[in-house]
Amino acid sequence: MATRTARGILVAALLCYLGVTFLNLLSVKLGPYVLACAVVCLLAVFALQLVHSSPGMTDARMRTKVATLTAQGLLTFLPLIWFGVFWGSMAGFFAGSLLLLLPTKTGWTLYGTAVLAMVVPSTLLDPSVVDLVYIVESTALTGLVVYGLSRLATLVQELHKARADLARLAVSNEQLRFSRDLHDLLGYSLSAVSLKNELVRRLIPTNPLRACEEVDEVLVISRQALADVRRVASGYRQMSLVSELASAESVLAAADVEVSVEAHDGIEHLGQATSTVLATVLREGVTNLLRHSKAANCWITAAIDGEVVRLTIVNDGLVGGPHLPSPHGGSGLGNLQQRVSAIGGRLTRQRLTEADALGEGDGATGVFQLIAEAPVTEARANTDPAQLLGEGASEGQTDKVA
Repeated sequence: MATRTARGILVAALLCYLGVTFLNLLSVKLGPYVLACAVVCLLAVFALQLVHSSPGMTDARMRTKVATLTAQGLLTFLPLIWFGVFWGSMAGFFAGSLLLLLPTKTGWTLYGTAVLAMVVPSTLLDPSVVDLVYIVESTALTGLVVYGLSRLATLVQELHKARADLARLAVSNEQLRFSRDLHDLLGYSLSAVSLKNELVRRLIPTNPLRACEEVDEVLVISRQALADVRRVASGYRQMSLVSELASAESVLAAADVEVSVEAHDGIEHLGQATSTVLATVLREGVTNLLRHSKAANCWITAAIDGEVVRLTIVNDGLVGGPHLPSPHGGSGLGNLQQRVSAIGGRLTRQRLTEADALGEGDGATGVFQLIAEAPVTEARANTDPAQLLGEGASEGQTDKVA
């Protein structure tokens, strides 16, 4: 509606100027043939002005712009020979078109030239100084009105197009957030449920009591997965690093991975966004370990060093060649890096020998270390964990490493 209104105002203003010019020509009492020619010229100028005022004309080739401006210029100044200053309003149309289609410096220079050019036909009538000033000023005003209304209609159209693009972008971002958050939650939870069920199947013949305990844990994980999915639908979820450490230990143990978890004092008092992001890093690291590695051992450490909290995940199941994973081989670690960077931290990963990981010197290869560092209290007080988590999760580490 706003676009149509702006365009309608422009057309109405142009028609009013054409009507004034037509009434001026009627006052001269022209012959029918000459008056018909004047009407044809008026309609041609009006059509050219509509073309010049259209939004797409600014992107046309310069050759096209010069051709249409030349045609409008001829229809503006040649009729002055027969109609004199009564045709003067059309010079304002031409001046406005120069501003619309030409580069700024050139347009304003030729605009001023076109306005001052109206002095020449006016002097043939031996007018007073007041009449000359009036003719020049009315021509300049007409040009500015045409230019202003044309730009207004174009800007309104561009604004509505930009709003539509922003709306589509917001929908796309929400869809992307939903899919990636869903991956974060269900990828880990379903992997845990699968591993727990396999463990239960092995335990039923030999240790029914332990199997019942594992079934209880499966129920807890399933309920938590359902709650997490509901939070994703509402656009917000908060995670606890302490809870994820306990969950990771249980899941890895069920997968027959020897796990060592060390959490220093103060981890439970981390800032909300820091705890959520580090919990996401831990969950993704454990998920990738279960899916893509052949780890027999895993060491997880969460320690606070001054104002920095450091989460370290090490496993000995690295699959791949002797080189570090390519930073362009996948999106998982890149997305985690973005999340950690958003709260003022950093994410690093490297290959280690198993002995280096344990601080004992050289040893066998195949150990991968992932370190996430973040401020204990977020650098930005308005950090929203839901927004951080909306940036996405990984589909697995590059080179299939955990």
